[in-house]
Amino acid sequence: MFGLEALDLARIQFAFTVSFHIIFPAITIGLASYLAVLEGLWLKTHEEVYRDLYHFWSKIFAVNFGMGVVSGLVMAYQFGTNWSAFSAFAGSVTGPLLTYEVLTAFFLEAGFLGVMLFGWHRVGPGLHFFATVMVAIGTLISTFWILASNSWMQTPQGHEIVNGVVVPVDWLAIIFNPSFPYRLMHMAIASFVATAFFVGASAAWHLLRGRDNPAIRKMLSMAMWMALIVAPIQAMVGDAHGLNTLKHQPAKIAAMEGHWDNSSGEPTPLILFGWPDMEREETRFKIEIPVLGSLILNHSLTEPIPALKDFPKADRPNSTIVFWSFRIMAGLGMLMIFVGLWSAWLRWRKRLFESRAFLHLVLWMGPSGLIAILAGWFTTEIGRQPWVVYGLMRTADAVSNHSVTQMSLTLVMFVVVYFSLFGVGIGYMMRLVRKGPVTHEGREASHGGAGQKRTAARPLSATEEGLDDDDTTEAGRS
Repeated sequence: MFGLEALDLARIQFAFTVSFHIIFPAITIGLASYLAVLEGLWLKTHEEVYRDLYHFWSKIFAVNFGMGVVSGLVMAYQFGTNWSAFSAFAGSVTGPLLTYEVLTAFFLEAGFLGVMLFGWHRVGPGLHFFATVMVAIGTLISTFWILASNSWMQTPQGHEIVNGVVVPVDWLAIIFNPSFPYRLMHMAIASFVATAFFVGASAAWHLLRGRDNPAIRKMLSMAMWMALIVAPIQAMVGDAHGLNTLKHQPAKIAAMEGHWDNSSGEPTPLILFGWPDMEREETRFKIEIPVLGSLILNHSLTEPIPALKDFPKADRPNSTIVFWSFRIMAGLGMLMIFVGLWSAWLRWRKRLFESRAFLHLVLWMGPSGLIAILAGWFTTEIGRQPWVVYGLMRTADAVSNHSVTQMSLTLVMFVVVYFSLFGVGIGYMMRLVRKGPVTHEGREASHGGAGQKRTAARPLSATEEGLDDDDTTEAGRS
């Protein structure tokens, strides 16, 4: 298929499925915490706007959660189907970590999810809030275990190699490996920021269409507070993560920076833009700032960072991809900080909800957090190559013995099924977003019971409310 080998197709297939999957957990993590905050504020203040927003975003959370679970199961199966050699080599570490994720996070989420989605009139407010908090905690616990497993693959420790197989000897060292704290914080904060811009874009869309009510304004206000406070924190965590990567995976940093040669002994410049050429072993058409690379990464005006030529060709990541994926992530991060600062200025001028230029920017920034997460994930995973377990097992040795025909067929099937199935799901979720929050609760006259609308027959029944109304009619009523 297009001259690709079975290994290339297996990598593309996993990259495709993980790219689809990572979007849903990111939104799930952020929305779960957002819902907990909304319900907590409603219990404290009794302001109806928080309850209205809770009911609105809980529907979107339900759809997103379901798609995340389904896409995650497919990824897990690929470890056995496409990467059986990796499972045989490192399964004694990754298997238990993923099992802990199911036993703690997934069971916790599943146990309280029903109460959260369907228990508003069936349990007391305190218990319902507790269920929402437990679901939010469950999403963070899931992040903990998934990142522990993946971080161990980046910076493995706490093991021995016996007869060509990894044997765990120190589980605390395995879990809390050198890159884990940085990657956990980076991913969790990225999920919060991505969700903030998703929520903010939804509010901006309604405001630009003339639908202005307290719920919409509260959505935008809370989202912009999150952007203002958390986006700069993410930049600082990212800097610390970069220093950790420089220490443990210097080849990845060299690829991210497109830096090839230290023969001159001069401090490393920061290359803003360019085209790393793996064949010519140079970054072409580069625009650079002298010394700044050394200052940022080594906190030194004289010490150069590692260069790609310091490593054998077989051990170099693909700098062409990693260089640009990193810049997409970092560039979007800087733009998020700018949006947060602009929102603070507009808030001070009391024009946060009236500036159409700002609202258009927030609308276009809606997917920016998710794009940044994908770009960061590509940087992390492609930058680890050619290793699947860094320094222990090469990716070429981890793949199952499948033919090009088999891998081509399954890849095409994945693409067709994913775009069909998840395309419908994402479209349905966007349709819910377009409806906007309902600022009245007349539906609460029904207290459920047999045959009533509030009786949950299936999970997605949590989202079935008023989807047949025309958007413009809803906007006109506002």
